[in-house]
Amino acid sequence: MRIAVTGGTGFVGGRLIPRLRARGHESVLLRHGDDWPAVALDGMDAVIHLAGEPVAQRWTADAKRRIRESRVEGTEGLVRALADTARRPAVLVSGSAIGFYGDRGDEELTEESTPGAGFLAGVTREWEAAADDAAGLGIRVVKIRTGVVLGREGGTLRKLLPIFRAGIGGRVGSGRQWMSWIHADDMADLLVFAVEQGVVCGVLNGTAPNPATNAEFTSQLAAVLQRPAVFPVPLLALRLLYGEMAEVVAGSQRVLPRATESAGFQFRHPELHGALERLLT
Repeated sequence: MRIAVTGGTGFVGGRLIPRLRARGHESVLLRHGDDWPAVALDGMDAVIHLAGEPVAQRWTADAKRRIRESRVEGTEGLVRALADTARRPAVLVSGSAIGFYGDRGDEELTEESTPGAGFLAGVTREWEAAADDAAGLGIRVVKIRTGVVLGREGGTLRKLLPIFRAGIGGRVGSGRQWMSWIHADDMADLLVFAVEQGVVCGVLNGTAPNPATNAEFTSQLAAVLQRPAVFPVPLLALRLLYGEMAEVVAGSQRVLPRATESAGFQFRHPELHGALERLLT
């Protein structure tokens, strides 16, 4: 298949592109922001849409504008371009986020759960709605609500490793909040799965089947690195660093990939300790 990928030079894209090629697909990277040219999409068999402004930054008014525009308006622009193609792709796999669910404590969340409250939940609802417009063009739409992607080369783990290797890591706040994670290899495999499985549509949670509390994650990361983890991070410090976005870092989302597993996807790294060992040893 010829597959157009937006955001393909990012952290997840770096794992995805080699997998597509290994499975015999031709990948075409698109780097046109929210101005996607229809000519670049014409004749593609599939589109994987990963582009978007990073969420992990201080949420100033300008940053929030960029986050929303890149995801909502960027996806709207992509769908408009798809409408203008003479030969449309069969499937659009669009990135989404478990931010959709908001801060939900110990509640078990599946693809059927209702949306939460807050800025990120609102953006994600609009983002998914923009992707759904492609269904009206006869395109199969899959939205993958991604959790914390674990990989040495990017994301949360890359930021934490220097701190934990120095022996000054620790839980965030109480540590009781749930952290829904996925190994970067499983994330890339899930994107390929969504493209190749022609009957899969709708929402898939891109999270491993065994979420961990922040305290459990902290303890297991420290154990794999053979370092102590005795310096908790107070919420006040997070708020000073990230402002409103600190509530997302400290929030709790116990997300289970029920529809993902029911569709037939098999996680290679379902357990946190094994995933961390695979990445770090």
